[in-house]
Amino acid sequence: MKLFLSIALMLTSAPVFARDTYPSVEVLLQTETSVIGEALEYPGGTPQITMAIVTMQPGQKTGLHHHDAPLAAYILEGEITVDYEAAGVRVYKEGDALVEAFRSPHAGENTGDGNVRILAIFAGSDSVSNTVTEE
Repeated sequence: MKLFLSIALMLTSAPVFARDTYPSVEVLLQTETSVIGEALEYPGGTPQITMAIVTMQPGQKTGLHHHDAPLAAYILEGEITVDYEAAGVRVYKEGDALVEAFRSPHAGENTGDGNVRILAIFAGSDSVSNTVTEE
């Protein structure tokens, strides 16, 4: 009986190592299109991932621009309103995840009360610009 209790105690008190389990994963977004329905296409050239945090002051505007590479974005804080011209206007708030329009001109404005901070991840290449301002 003592042997059984000793083995049972060892089994119940055995440590679980982090290498034995995979961490929880929360998928924020999985899509084949941009927010305005553009099919995703990766640019030619040597692949290049660029990560950046974009910070805009209240009322600050981006100006009209487009992206030559797919851009996944996550709103860390604040609110931004984006005008996609013929495709309409959308408001994104903290916690929203999206794949931004990338060949269609659009303009953003911080319409919140505080700063807006956006984690931007471009899936580009060495042969294209991630962001191009419109004339």
